[in-house]
Amino acid sequence: MINRKLGVLVTMLFMIALFAAGCDKSEDSTASENEDGNSTAGMTEKTVKLYNFKVEMAEQLNNLIGEFEKETGVKIEVDTCGGGCDYSAGLKTRFNSGDKPDIFFVAGHSDLDLWEEHLEDLSDQPWVGDIVELAKPAITKDEKIYGMPLAVEGWGFIYNKTLFSQAGITDPPKTLTELQEAAEKLKAAGIRPFENGYGEWWVVGNHLLNVAFSHQSDPVAFVENVMNGKQKLIGNEKFEQWLKLVDLTVEYGQQNSLQTDYNTQVTNFAQGKAAMMQQGIWTQLQIDRINPKIEIGFLPMPINDNAAAMDKLPVGVANYWVVSKTSQVKEEAKTFLNWLVTSDAGTKFIVEDAKLIPAFKSIPASEEQLGPLAADIIKYTREGKILPWMWQRFPGYEANTSQMATQIQAYIGKQIGKKQLLEEFQKIWDDF
Repeated sequence: MINRKLGVLVTMLFMIALFAAGCDKSEDSTASENEDGNSTAGMTEKTVKLYNFKVEMAEQLNNLIGEFEKETGVKIEVDTCGGGCDYSAGLKTRFNSGDKPDIFFVAGHSDLDLWEEHLEDLSDQPWVGDIVELAKPAITKDEKIYGMPLAVEGWGFIYNKTLFSQAGITDPPKTLTELQEAAEKLKAAGIRPFENGYGEWWVVGNHLLNVAFSHQSDPVAFVENVMNGKQKLIGNEKFEQWLKLVDLTVEYGQQNSLQTDYNTQVTNFAQGKAAMMQQGIWTQLQIDRINPKIEIGFLPMPINDNAAAMDKLPVGVANYWVVSKTSQVKEEAKTFLNWLVTSDAGTKFIVEDAKLIPAFKSIPASEEQLGPLAADIIKYTREGKILPWMWQRFPGYEANTSQMATQIQAYIGKQIGKKQLLEEFQKIWDDF
């Protein structure tokens, strides 16, 4: 009996030893060989989650990520939102659900105020001293830099030079009267003057509306005064002039502008269905894919006949890469951002693949590499003929602009008149 019990005990001890050995092997399962035959003992796969705003560069970004992963072994998981997607709402949903991205975008100014508590201070990063001055203020607070600028961008009326020539327009319009005259000539030649993407809230609420704010005598002071109740939007001369520009684009545009989204607008323009569209440098890639031989450039968006004041383009930085302060892989995230603006693959992505105007002094870029839209933005910037991006300073940021966009769309759809539109604008500001 004793021998039988002893045998059972020995067997049990043997089984326990086997189980423990199996556990040890499981825990050391990372100690294998990679494709190069090198040991990966002690290595653990780290994944950085990146929430991308720029749908137009999604393919190029994914290719770039592949290069980074090969060089570093750090995996980056990209989730792209853009076009008709509400990026801000999506970002808030991710934070509220606990699915926080490690790298994402903020727009600066009011958006920086909104997200500051979640952002890693990047002031000590090696690329900070290389940022162009234009890109710094929107992402700086209390002398700290919280983001890396994606690119310098701009917008206006993109125009088809061939269609302008066919209509006999030799001098690009710089004033409101000249713009109307050009529209008349285009219409007489059987060419639709404008392709309006007014179904997109950001086209009207951010970019179109920005014209009225940026042409104020002191745009920053004006926004602050409206917020403080010292000035009103109702009765403002520049807003009255701006409405004439809106009316002009609607009169000489397609009938279904409120049903036209971003992709449809850009596609129709690239196919030569209209001579002008209000859009930005970010459309270059899509236009090139559809019609690589099209000759295009930028026109200003004039609201009166003061040529010197109107011959300007809105130029700034739309998005900044930022890192979540609570990220478990924030060092890897910082490594990616530094690699992006210092490596050959990263700088090639910025200039050649995504056709972005670099926001860094040390990254060379020729107008031939970037395309004609970037060439015009660079030219206007060098000449100092630029307008500020004001919607980034609005209280509530996109909550404010999206509400005003709804009212602009109601005006375009003839549901409300000019007086009510400005009254609704004022109510929105008074409520923030």
